[in-house]
Amino acid sequence: MISVALAAYKGEKYIAEQINSILIQLGAEDEIVVSDDAPGGETEKTVKELCRSDPRVRYIAGKGEGLIRNFQNALEHCNGDIIFLSDQDDMWLPGKVKKVCEKINGGAMLVLHDCAETDALLNVINPSYFALRGSSGGFWGNIIKNSYMGCCMAFKKELLSFALPFPEKIPMHDQWLGLIAERTGKTQLIYEPLIYHRVHGNNMTGGKTSAADKLLWRIRLIICLIKKGV
Repeated sequence: MISVALAAYKGEKYIAEQINSILIQLGAEDEIVVSDDAPGGETEKTVKELCRSDPRVRYIAGKGEGLIRNFQNALEHCNGDIIFLSDQDDMWLPGKVKKVCEKINGGAMLVLHDCAETDALLNVINPSYFALRGSSGGFWGNIIKNSYMGCCMAFKKELLSFALPFPEKIPMHDQWLGLIAERTGKTQLIYEPLIYHRVHGNNMTGGKTSAADKLLWRIRLIICLIKKGV
């Protein structure tokens, strides 16, 4: 069974398009778990309409505690053996689920794939995030320069037994999951764009940070990983 953990926050503009691009790749027993960190608004209405038309979509009210806790809330409600992370405003390309699951079923604990960055209208502005970022695997390399972007990740559910709950004050949940996977299992990269990743003014991630903040985040990550014993 596959679960898709989707963290939403005022995402009504694109979320239906994203969910529909996912549903066509899922089986009858699979699910999309949407955790809405601003319940009571248009996002809730949009997702609940999709829930009524397709029972594979599940709506869960978030706790208003921010992106990392909202993803944790979605993950804690996932039932699948393989879990995909999803942003609210991207679009999955045909074949993504099949190609990623082949790698996981072949022994990978976590899979990271490339994406094409687009504008709000899905016009491609960068055909390869991997090429732009210089993405690669490896524990220490991803401490120094993170390649693990959540919207391009999927993993075995057993990873959550090591990774949850997310520690306080980590920079981002996806880097944490990637580093835990580097220490507890095999990670694998797919050098093919499998989603369109929208880059627009209202993205929930991607803000600029200072060099001092980045250094502090890495120190915190190392401390948290030591405490986890991985």
